[in-house]
Amino acid sequence: MKQNNKITTLIFDFGGVLINLDMAQCMERFRQLGFEDIGQYIGMFGQQDFFLQYEKGEIDTARFRDEIRRHTGRANSDEEIEEAWGTFLLDIPHEKIDLLQQLKKRYRLLLLSNTNPIHIEQNARKELARYGLTLSSLFDSCYLSYRMGVTKPNPAIFEALLENEHLQPDECLFLDDGAKNIEQAARLRFRTYLVKPQEDLSFLLTTDL
Repeated sequence: MKQNNKITTLIFDFGGVLINLDMAQCMERFRQLGFEDIGQYIGMFGQQDFFLQYEKGEIDTARFRDEIRRHTGRANSDEEIEEAWGTFLLDIPHEKIDLLQQLKKRYRLLLLSNTNPIHIEQNARKELARYGLTLSSLFDSCYLSYRMGVTKPNPAIFEALLENEHLQPDECLFLDDGAKNIEQAARLRFRTYLVKPQEDLSFLLTTDL
């Protein structure tokens, strides 16, 4: 990880890095709604079909809910659908909150996440409110796939971040739990770290980056 240029910026993925995930619970809730083949559409490291369109901002929440109803063949309520999708996200451990607040004193912190309006504007907002925080209070800037129209590992999302933040890739440390995202970032000359499940990331405070 150590190179000649000093790291000025830490770029975090969200799901699986900062907030815990439970895909099995989410899939079960969708099956209860009648979405029997949900496993073909969602995964820990990427979504497919209209779930991917939702993360790219190609469809809005109303269209997303309608697609769920079309696949289930049931008149599932908006609330039932949003609750089922929201169970993918669990909690943000207080240790991760403390970590980010300490790191912000030393580095520029950016969020780069493949995500969607329900997860960010409802679930993440509610979870952060437990701490009296928002994403904008933790991060200097947030780069969210549905707002940018592109998802990781497409190089365009990394390049847009660099251009907007006026950064060079080798002054950034990118942390993600998806190997494909890490591989793409490394090809673009970012410094990278593949996050292991449930890793506390405390090394960021004790290691000379």
